[in-house]
Amino acid sequence: MDGEDYVKIEVEDPEAPEGCEDPESLEGNKIAKLRDELSACRKEKQEYMDGWQRAKADYVNLLKRIEGDTKASELRGKVKAVGTLLPAFDALERSKEHGEIPEGFTAIARQIESAFASLGLEEVGKVGEQFDPAMHEAFGQDATQDSENDNKIIAVLEKGWCINGSVIRPAKVRVAHFGG
Repeated sequence: MDGEDYVKIEVEDPEAPEGCEDPESLEGNKIAKLRDELSACRKEKQEYMDGWQRAKADYVNLLKRIEGDTKASELRGKVKAVGTLLPAFDALERSKEHGEIPEGFTAIARQIESAFASLGLEEVGKVGEQFDPAMHEAFGQDATQDSENDNKIIAVLEKGWCINGSVIRPAKVRVAHFGG
């Protein structure tokens, strides 16, 4: 082989049993032992990976739950704040409709409306809307001869309010009923 001499060096395995001189069986034992260790390492790695993935999923779920709880708490706070102001606002609105409100109070009513809008509050119930029992509370029906107006709001007795689609207070309305 190109003039090079190859020397095979045999090292005695300290773990080999006494009197065992077969180098191939020693190498086979070492390979088997290394394969067992590799298999155990792979199994341990998979256990760590599974644990890490569970921990990551738990963390992501916790973040989602905290975000949901935060939004729910914020909504409850808004609802409570609006609930305390609504009676005063309703009184101002009724006075304004009857022309019994001084000019300064009109400005206060506009400020409260502006504050409600900044909180995301939306008015529910307008004349001409289709009656929806989830958003409106019917305080009577009035007969109509026009089938187009059947089940539509014809009068708003008290405004309703909602935040983000959640009804805080349904609108109190009168509804048209087509008698056929």
